[in-house]
Amino acid sequence: MPDRSLILSIIGEIKAEVLAKCLDLANGNILEFNRVPARKLGELDNRGSHFYLALYWAQELAKQNEDSDLKSKFEPIAKYLSENEKRIVAELAGAQGKPVDIGGYYLPDQTKLKAVMFITNLSALFDSAKSTSNSN
Repeated sequence: MPDRSLILSIIGEIKAEVLAKCLDLANGNILEFNRVPARKLGELDNRGSHFYLALYWAQELAKQNEDSDLKSKFEPIAKYLSENEKRIVAELAGAQGKPVDIGGYYLPDQTKLKAVMFITNLSALFDSAKSTSNSN
């Protein structure tokens, strides 16, 4: 089976190729810096590992020079996540070990779910992304 980046380059999907390449690099950073979920309470869990994937992917997209549109969109995201890394990880760690009621497993209550899944330190980033996408 050919490598996905080779397939993407053949069919001309430059953005997809850049996204795939940067995701590969981000996954490498997860392994290199040991940002994988731990088994003990208080250590990095799946949420933290996903945060680091988002951080490293945004950083790689901000560093690349193959697609200026992607670069300009991800530079502020990478900057925000990098500057707020400690606070975000601390907030994620603080949510561990406490049972929560989300109103059901398969069909959770959206209000309850939002209350426990909301990460305060990411709200400014999401609000900024929404306003940017609405203005385009």
